[in-house]
Amino acid sequence: MTAKSEKTRSTRRKFLLAAGATGAATIAMPQVSRAQTVTLKMQGSWGKADVFNEMAEDYVKRVNDMAGGRLRIDYLVGGSVVHPFQVFDGVHGGQIDAAHTVTVYWYGKHKAASLFGTGPVFGFNANEGLGWIHNGGGKELFEELQTQIMQVNIKSFFAMPMPTQPLGWFKKPITSDGDLKGLKYRTVGLAADLFQAMGASVAQLPGGEIVPAMERGVIDGFEFNNPTSDRRFGAQDVAKNYMMGSHHQATEYFEIMFNRTKFNALPKEQQAILQYAAEAASSANEWKGMDYYSKDLQELISKDKVNVLRTPKSVFDAQIKAWDNLIAQLSSDPFMKKVMDSQKAWVRRVVYYNMYNATDYRGAFEHHFPGVLKV
Repeated sequence: MTAKSEKTRSTRRKFLLAAGATGAATIAMPQVSRAQTVTLKMQGSWGKADVFNEMAEDYVKRVNDMAGGRLRIDYLVGGSVVHPFQVFDGVHGGQIDAAHTVTVYWYGKHKAASLFGTGPVFGFNANEGLGWIHNGGGKELFEELQTQIMQVNIKSFFAMPMPTQPLGWFKKPITSDGDLKGLKYRTVGLAADLFQAMGASVAQLPGGEIVPAMERGVIDGFEFNNPTSDRRFGAQDVAKNYMMGSHHQATEYFEIMFNRTKFNALPKEQQAILQYAAEAASSANEWKGMDYYSKDLQELISKDKVNVLRTPKSVFDAQIKAWDNLIAQLSSDPFMKKVMDSQKAWVRRVVYYNMYNATDYRGAFEHHFPGVLKV
């Protein structure tokens, strides 16, 4: 054997030994990681039958599937540990590690919370609103609210651009804004301020308490969120007039919150899973909503004999005027003004583009389905 061939064999042996060592390390490393399982206890703000509970479980499944056993979320339905409206306190105080909720459920602690879900109507839809949160400065402003202004031990992500919430359910159709005066009505967040300014008497109730309150006469009308949630908790059994469209909650998103101390203690890759699972669930929830909500609206019409109507223009106009007055009041708070100014700057640029560029969807729909739209 020549010196050259012996050198070649020696080099090959060194390469194979190094590759074997690297392979062994690659195989061994996950075993160490898998032994360090972290389990987080998450509670939703939703009843078991609510589609929102299903959407919360969609998020949990994505986290658990992606984490491969190294991180796990155990999910509990609303009320299991704390009241559905008290998950903020539960996460901050550590009674639960995480929650699936909406910001308006804690807007009583700071009204700016409602701006990150159900704020004034500036012209953007929920998808455009999530764009503002992710790319227009919204998440930085929310972080400022949490860490500097309120100083709470919570870290949050947003998911699911919700469609416009209907004006809601009534025993008699709403024919003008005057019909809202003196009405005992359920809503939440800044929408409560809006309807009070329009003359309604507002009660803020979680979803599971709405139908019993309607049956007892505590309220005369209500909104919750969408045809599927409403139908599942029996809205059609206590009212037969469903008014579609409103400016009171034109946008909303889920807030997926974690105890910040627990979140910060996680490895960076697990923090990333919790964050990016929210983005994945956001799309999945939206697509599911398209399917569920549209089917349930048709079932409400055909099976439950609900009178589905479009909200009158006079109500929309009155809501815009009421929002204008509320915006002026809210702007006295410098932070809230900063948030609304940021939203308006985003709307001016993004919605301008979208409205100028969008095709005539209604014209195409009416061409293929003539006479279906009654508004």
